[in-house]
Parts: sequence; C-alpha cells; structure tokens
Amino acid sequence: MKLDAILHIPMSQYCHGLDEGHIVYRLRCARGDLKRVTLYYGDTACRVTPIIFTPVPMERVGEDPYHDYWQAIVDSPYNRVYYYFEMQDGVETLLYYGDVFTKELVDDRSQYFKLPFNHRADIARVPDWVKDAVVYNIFPDSFATGHRYISQKPQQVEYEGNTLRGRLGGTLEGIGDNVDYLKALGVNCVYLNPIFAAGEYHKYDLVDYFHVDPVFGGDEAFRKLVDILHANGIRILIDGVFNHCGWNFFAFADVVKNQELSPYRDWFYHLEFPVVRPESPEEYPPYACFAYERMMPKLNTANPEVQDYLCRVGRYWIEEFHIDGWRLDVASEVDDGFWRAFRKTVKAANPEALLIGEVWESAGHWLQGDMFDSSMNYDFRKHCNLFFAENAIDGADFAGRLTQMLMRYRLQMVPAQMNLLDSHDVSRFLSLCGGHLGKYKLAVLFMMTFVGMPTIFYGDELGMTGVMEEEYRRPMPWDGGREDLLAFFRRAIALRREQTPLRRGNFRVILAEPASGLLIYSRVWKGQKVTVCLNAGESPKNLPEGLGRLSWGEGLADRRLAGFGFGIFVDEAGGNAL
Repeated sequence: MKLDAILHIPMSQYCHGLDEGHIVYRLRCARGDLKRVTLYYGDTACRVTPIIFTPVPMERVGEDPYHDYWQAIVDSPYNRVYYYFEMQDGVETLLYYGDVFTKELVDDRSQYFKLPFNHRADIARVPDWVKDAVVYNIFPDSFATGHRYISQKPQQVEYEGNTLRGRLGGTLEGIGDNVDYLKALGVNCVYLNPIFAAGEYHKYDLVDYFHVDPVFGGDEAFRKLVDILHANGIRILIDGVFNHCGWNFFAFADVVKNQELSPYRDWFYHLEFPVVRPESPEEYPPYACFAYERMMPKLNTANPEVQDYLCRVGRYWIEEFHIDGWRLDVASEVDDGFWRAFRKTVKAANPEALLIGEVWESAGHWLQGDMFDSSMNYDFRKHCNLFFAENAIDGADFAGRLTQMLMRYRLQMVPAQMNLLDSHDVSRFLSLCGGHLGKYKLAVLFMMTFVGMPTIFYGDELGMTGVMEEEYRRPMPWDGGREDLLAFFRRAIALRREQTPLRRGNFRVILAEPASGLLIYSRVWKGQKVTVCLNAGESPKNLPEGLGRLSWGEGLADRRLAGFGFGIFVDEAGGNAL
C-alpha cells in the first residue's frame, strides 16, 4: 500500500457539509492502489466507549494520472462526527485516522478524524438556479445597436466633466431589441461586461459606480433591459470592478488635486507624492494600479470607508435594479476581508444573487462559502484547448484533468463554475482550433454536457474568430454568421435543458483511452443516464455496446465513431449502460 500518496484533510473539500443533513467524505490514494475503502463514522458525543461506528462503502469516483479519488455522501444523523477509513489493497488492510496508519482501533476518541460541527452557518450555499443556467456573455460595445444591427460608429459623451467613449455603437437598448435571438438560442442568463460610466469603450476605468454609462443608454435603458430579460425568463449578471477605478473617479481626482491633504488619500493602495497622471502609457505610474495600467489606480479595499462605499454599490444594483448577481473583476487581487463584507451585504439584499470571481488559477481559497459562489473556470478552457484544439493530450490525460477540476472544490461549488471557452480577455476558441469546425463543435458539446455553467461569449455561436484584442472584440456578425453553427449551438443547449442529468447529474468517466482522442462519460440523475461519446482524434473508434438509445450523433454508424464525431445516448433505466 502506497501510504505516501494517501491524503485526507478534515474540514476542507475532503470533508464538508453539503447541507445540514448530508456530509461529503473523500480520500485520495495512489492510482490503482486500493481495491476497497470503507468510511466509519460515529457521534462525537456517543455515550459509550468505544464509540459506535457506522460503516459506509466509498465509491471510486475519479482518477488522474497519479491518484484515485474515493467519495461517500452520508445522510448523517449526527452533525458532530468522529470518523476513520478502512483501506484494502488486496494484500493488507489498514486503518487511517488522525494522519496515522494503523491496524488497530483505539478507545481514545480524540485520535480520530473529526468534523467538530456541521454548522448551518458554515455550510457553503450556492443558489440552486445555477445548475440550470446557460450563460451568454455580452461585451456591450460590440453586440447591438438595434434589432440584428450594430452601427459600428464611435460615440462620445460628456459626463460631469469627463469624456466617455464607445467604439462600435453597442447599446443596452440594442441588447433588449434582440431578446428574441437570445431566447431562440436557449440561454437563460446574460452576463454583461462593465456598463457603469467610464472613459474607454471597455468600461473598466470607472468614473461612477452608481450610474450606467450614457454611451450605452444610461440608467433607464438598463432598468428597461432588466425588465425585458426577466419577462423572458433570463437572469442578468453585471461586472463589478472593485480592485481598481478609473483615474477620473472622484476620489482619485481629489488626490491628484489636493495631494497629501486629500481626504481620499487612504482610499488607494499605494501612492507616492506628488501623485501625477503619467502622460505616456509606457511610463510606470507612481501609484499601485491594475497591472501597470496608469488609468486604473488600485483601490485600498481594506479601508473601512472604501469597503462601505463599494458594499453600498453591491447592494444598490441588487435592490434598485434587481440584477441577479455580480461577476467580480480581478477578484484574486482584492483582500479577503472585503469580499466577505461584500458577500454579506449582497446576500442580505438577495440570498439568491450569484457571486462569480475572476480567478484564473485554482479558486479553492475563495470558494469556502464565505466569499464567492463561483469562479471563471479558465482551467476548463486550458484543458479543452489542449485536448480538442491542439490534440496535445490524449483522452486519458484529459479525463484526469477533469477529475482534478471536480475534486479540488467542495461538491456543491462545482455546478456553479463558469465554464468558458473564451471571453473578452482571450482569443476566440475557434481560432485556437485553426478554424476546424469538428474540433470546435466537440469542445462546445463537451461544455454543454459537463458539470458547471456553460458560458458562450457573444458571437461564438456564429463562428466568430480572433486572436488579438480588437479581433475577438469585433462587432457581432449579424450579417454573415454561420447559420449551421448557430443551429448546432441551439440543439446542444436544448439538449442540456431537456436532459436533467446533464444539468444536475453526477459525472463519471467510462472510457478514456491513452494515445487516443476517445472519451466516453456519463451523467446520472435519479434513474436517468446520459452517456456522451466524443472522438477528438482523426482515427475512427469502436464504441461499446449497451450505451442506450441514440439521441444525437454525427459521424456515427454501426457503433463506429468517425474522427471528430460524437454520439449522445439516453438510458432512462439509468443503471444498464455500462
């Protein structure tokens, strides 16, 4: 037994409350090492010694190149638990508790692993609606001016002494005019990049957190858009830029004017006096900012005054305009104390509001239930790029990376992850595929059938490409987009919305071949099973029997799956397919 590979961490993603009645237990071991793992759990306040333990067989739910992962979800009568693991490798049996491997139990209950109390206040809770969400990400300047139309004309508006600019003519009214397009596509949640008053077209250099940019139509246009989307069953998330502001934001302007005498000097993370706005974009500013972007000074979110101001912003748009949540920009560079205060404020206004952090790395630190509900899953994009676009990894490696994504967070956080193939910050995925539609469609289909919220960047469904920033933020191709690809997106979204297992079921890899692009996995929910077969390689592959009824496929004949083909099978009996 390879003891150095075995891992369990109490009160983490390896042991946590799913709700007040269910507790998740996990154990990691070396790949292929253990044949059976049994969890034993008991009441920490048990009145007899030794404690009465209840055995629960654990399921091997996934593997990566180095490890297997075992899991049990216990409908627990106890909210305070001592527990240990019994591990069998076919040769020996060992017990594991208190970070010790042994063959004997002890009477001293304090030596076992412990969940002190599955307290309702500490359970990570995520809005249930995220499991059914299909998100459409709109970059407002680039989407629409009117019905199936974008002017592509620059705009400029004077606002409280500041010049606000647009580049392509997109407006909020234009989004509302195309709500029928969004409904026909099948999405039920819209995420807007920043809409508040700001100088540049991207609106990440804010000058006013309490008003919508007049370039996009102003406050009333936004209120009308929210009403239109809600009337059509579509939720709306907006972008919160709280790591930094624009250099014309009132507080920073006051610092530039009054220097050390400014009452706002402590609103910013680091200032060197005299504070001046550098004229050249190549010049490093004498103050902390986002990256080295001189127009975006970094806010001191640990300052109570700044916290109060920005928390009021968070509450205001929830209460006054009824938005459904926030995507939080540069979230990993903002202090934890602010995010905890922001969450408390927003959830008090609407417990069902969603909080998504822009975290490009593993986001477990922020997903304990006290800061965010979700993060932008750029690892999802990275792994899909390697498997589908570049064919740089095989099915077995890709499946291992999927397991790592599923196991790194608490169980309830995974369905809320914002899975994306591209965004306003990265090249279009179709460009990464070299324009290869077969690769692109497989990646899209995988996104629609994996755990988490599938997220479409505007125009992906029409075949938009682009590697550089001005290219991947081009205007929506209302004329000239690929209708065949649009039809594919519509069907893939409809499949997800029709099949409950694809939204709420567990995920299990059935077959992932080394040195091959074949991947077969299932989603199971309450007796219903959907099995997905993807061939991300060029060579045809044979599929096993007993997969269920074919619901949709391309390149599939007599269980022979062509290169870049797929098959989706439905088995309503649930337990028979493989």
